Amino acid sequence: MSSIQDKISSGEAVVTVVGMGYVGLPLALNFAKAGLQTFGLDIDPGKVETLNRGESYIEHIDATRIAAVREGGNFEATTDFSCVEKSDAIVICVPTPLTKHHEPDLSYVVSTVESIVPHLKAGQLVSLESTTYPGTTDEELLPRIEAKGLKVGEDVYLVFSPEREDPGNPDFTNTTIPKVIGGTTPTCLEVGCALYEKVCDQVVPLSSTRAAEFTKLLENIYRSVNIGLVNEMKIVAEAMNVDIWEVIRAAATKPFGFTPFYPGPGLGGHCIPIDPFYLTWKAKEYNIHTRFIELAGEINESMPQYVVHRVSEKLNEQSKALRGSRVLIMGLAYKSNVDDVRESASFKLMDLLADQGVEVDYFDPHVSAVPPTREHARWTGQKSIEWEQDRVSSYDCVLIATAHDKYNLDETVAWCETIVDTRNVFGDREMKPGQLTKA
Repeated sequence: MSSIQDKISSGEAVVTVVGMGYVGLPLALNFAKAGLQTFGLDIDPGKVETLNRGESYIEHIDATRIAAVREGGNFEATTDFSCVEKSDAIVICVPTPLTKHHEPDLSYVVSTVESIVPHLKAGQLVSLESTTYPGTTDEELLPRIEAKGLKVGEDVYLVFSPEREDPGNPDFTNTTIPKVIGGTTPTCLEVGCALYEKVCDQVVPLSSTRAAEFTKLLENIYRSVNIGLVNEMKIVAEAMNVDIWEVIRAAATKPFGFTPFYPGPGLGGHCIPIDPFYLTWKAKEYNIHTRFIELAGEINESMPQYVVHRVSEKLNEQSKALRGSRVLIMGLAYKSNVDDVRESASFKLMDLLADQGVEVDYFDPHVSAVPPTREHARWTGQKSIEWEQDRVSSYDCVLIATAHDKYNLDETVAWCETIVDTRNVFGDREMKPGQLTKA
């Protein structure tokens, strides 16, 4: 057993988690709760100050969890990379977005590794959790680490273990979701498994970092392709005057061979709109054109335009033009009951509508104001409207983009004459004739 495994087993290991976002923060709290001294490293001093006060900036992460590990002395947030020198394990949880040309942007990963390397020493474990293309750990992390004179598999241990966070999911946490992990060498894998077994109920070891990297992409491409399929089926069903939601409910009664997926206004979240392009980009290196994956991506990316077209049709039925109309989008978060707006389709809806001369506002009980985003800076700082009858009833159309449980649907029906619903939040509720359009 290596020295680091002894420390992990005895609870004496020190862990640094880099990136205090939706993935890194809950993971760091789990390590601290398990009794390991944990540093939460982030370049944002505002986040660091908030965490060290025992407070939370992510809605579904209760501040009491942070306060508990702060009071217990096992957790400290910092902007100082020198904490790596005091650590036995360094876990990287930073974003892996796309460039404007839909190519992988590894700048956060690379800059993080280059900031870590000067502080690395023999006996440490480095784990990458950021979703990326197969080969990233071998091609980007390993040579940078070994350039310091540390041999991976002998001096330091390198693994890839993809995050499987599902913010706001009450049924699964990052403790109960099985943890996939691949090591650069068998010894790397052994050390990595020892670390994650401290905080995960089940660890799933794989033969290599590439297999682990590919696993995460398969999981999310599976979802992307099936969502693309059901989005296309929705368009066909609506053209035939068939309720796709009724069809999905009926198909889901089959006890085998069918898994229900649901349509929407477009993809959101950090993973599903992005991850497929990581594989399609890497596949070109092997002269492979991933037609099936790319087609699903094209369908999903076209959904905001389809929804705006449906809004325009609905307004036309009332002799109203899209230009000059006032539209309220309900839901800025990318999924139900969270405050996470990463890659939210609502931004694309807002952009498309505004570009056509529509006055756009939003209401979201989980997002009080639009945070800074890379691609939708025009909306930064805009606030959610107050949910008041006079204000809500003044809009020409209300567009349901996210299905939050906190909505008052009775008031929505009473106050809004024209509703376009992309999430089936009203189900089979009785409405006024012509009041509701599903899109």
